[in-house]
Amino acid sequence: MDLRQLEYFVAVAEERNFTRAAQRVHISQSGVSAQIRRLEKELGTELFDRSGRSAELTAAGEAALEHARAALAAAGAVGQAVGEITGLLRGNLGIGMVIGCAVTPLFDALAAFHESHPGVELSLREDNSDRLVHDVRTGSLDLALIGAETRPEGLDCLTVVAEPLVAAVPPGHELVGPEVSLAELAAHPVVCMPPGTGLRAVFDRACATRGVEPVIALQASAAGAIADLAARGLGVAVLSESMAAEFDALTPLPITDAREPALLALAWRPGASAAARELIRYCRTAFRISDDQVSSSEVTPR
Repeated sequence: MDLRQLEYFVAVAEERNFTRAAQRVHISQSGVSAQIRRLEKELGTELFDRSGRSAELTAAGEAALEHARAALAAAGAVGQAVGEITGLLRGNLGIGMVIGCAVTPLFDALAAFHESHPGVELSLREDNSDRLVHDVRTGSLDLALIGAETRPEGLDCLTVVAEPLVAAVPPGHELVGPEVSLAELAAHPVVCMPPGTGLRAVFDRACATRGVEPVIALQASAAGAIADLAARGLGVAVLSESMAAEFDALTPLPITDAREPALLALAWRPGASAAARELIRYCRTAFRISDDQVSSSEVTPR
């Protein structure tokens, strides 16, 4: 067996799907399937039950998974150890970014890192925050920019943006005024992010705390789509303060009883690789977070 086969095996085990695993490792599904079959032939047993809609591990697959992860981690540690001595970083970094959030400082950090460390291959993908957190925990991603309300358990985090939610309505809407309450907002259809995103989690928690039950009329993952729907009169948009400020067609209204900030944070596993730690350093620079701000910028549990 080789490390490539183990990488594909772990990807299928974590994704529970050959197609998604193939997308993750950037080869065809047939290529992943062929390598898994070769691995199973070498081991003399099937690692996956393919009879259902998802690829489920067999007992043998369960037994092999942690050893496969350990072998991949050990291989990665070789390059990490050499890189820390020589200062020449190599390998791969998987970065996640929450859907619908075009964050220029992150792109600046990636560009500066790539220029300084061309031996590290970067990959970037979007997803909702819940799935990004899962992928960082399992090692599918090295770090991710997530929307959060609390620190994800078992991960290190650094807050890069913290701001309140606002309601956003077109001119002439009956809510237009200096501010609005959750109860007043909930008297109208709401357009917002879907479950699994940080903004939605903050909004849902604020409503639950105050016993408000809004009608979620429409959901979209991109701030621009939410704003466009609200501008057409299909509901009141719920966005972060900076998101709403980007759309001239809407009037942002502070929500008086939802002042708990929505957080945008970098998340990574403790003991991150040298390359990941270096990228985090570039992110701190791009987001203008100084060393003496780092401890106060950590996302803390509530």
